Amino acid sequence: MRIAFLVDRFGRKFGGAEAYGVNLFEILSARHDVTVIAHEFDHDLPVKEELIKYRSFWPSWIRVWHFARQAKKLTKSGYDIVHSHMYGGAGDIHVIHVAPIRYRRLFGRSLLKRLWVWCQPSNIAYLLLEAAAVRPKPGRHVVAVSPWLRDRLVDAYGTGLPLVVIPPGANPVDFSPDVREHVRHRLGWAPTDIGCLLVARNPLRKGFAAVLDAMALLPVSFRLAVVGAEPDVHDYLDAHHPELADRISLIPPTSNVSEYYQAADVYVHPTLLDSFGMAPLEAMAHGLPVVVSGPKHCGFGQYVTHMHDAWVLQDPEDPGEIAKGLYELGLSTETREHLLRHSALLVQSLSWHVVAEKYETLYADTLRFKSSP
Repeated sequence: MRIAFLVDRFGRKFGGAEAYGVNLFEILSARHDVTVIAHEFDHDLPVKEELIKYRSFWPSWIRVWHFARQAKKLTKSGYDIVHSHMYGGAGDIHVIHVAPIRYRRLFGRSLLKRLWVWCQPSNIAYLLLEAAAVRPKPGRHVVAVSPWLRDRLVDAYGTGLPLVVIPPGANPVDFSPDVREHVRHRLGWAPTDIGCLLVARNPLRKGFAAVLDAMALLPVSFRLAVVGAEPDVHDYLDAHHPELADRISLIPPTSNVSEYYQAADVYVHPTLLDSFGMAPLEAMAHGLPVVVSGPKHCGFGQYVTHMHDAWVLQDPEDPGEIAKGLYELGLSTETREHLLRHSALLVQSLSWHVVAEKYETLYADTLRFKSSP
């Protein structure tokens, strides 16, 4: 099968939605002829590449509009399936990773505010491109990455969408004591330290501030590594908790996140808004117990149960609640082993091979429509 995959940036280091695409097509590229159409690449998969260029100074809505226009031209012929993570009408399978623009800008707003939204060219572009992506047509499928996101799409567009929920996957990772020892040494963690980990493209939006406040409540043996830290994260640490600097390691975005999961003892993810949240699932795949926001704030929270397979936060802004979870999972062997036993079963049920098979089922359904008279 000839598949075109549309995505702005193709590489694990760019974020959770981008890693979703790489992990999925790592499997699909072994069975199909895959061409990735993107603006930026950072991967080692055996796929063809088509580069869409744009000027860095262009506003984001111009870049998105330009990508949609070019992608439609490039996929007009030559492909059996067009699988898209982008706005615009070029796609048979459209995967939605974040709350829809229509929901965020229009849902529950007053008439005056809705009219103001339609007065701004950027909003008009986003709304029209999103509508083109989800517009029902024979053979098209719209995929939400969590039940929470499916509900937001229904709120925004009604029940007429051809919606399917396919969450991200994870595969169990073989643990390497050598990798763990090497990375912990590099981070300056002693063997008796409790290493906590947060992985995020934008840590400040995933609860970094609350985690810092929690770290201030924990013993000095608790250390924190933050992977994905840009300069604004350094600035926040310096301004709000300079006394914690020797306990916090800030690591820039990297495609080799696995070594940090292996070095850590507990994963923490007190996000206030995540349509799914791949990082906690990946942490479980690495054998880590997880402190994570509940379903009100995180789509992954709908898949876990407090004290069964995760430590689920009722209030992700409460540093005391976060500190309690980190302390318990870091020091209580009994609690830790109980959660790990059950989280391993969750990882098995959400493997990337299962995810790939679900997409191939959608592809087959789309091809039936395309081949019918």
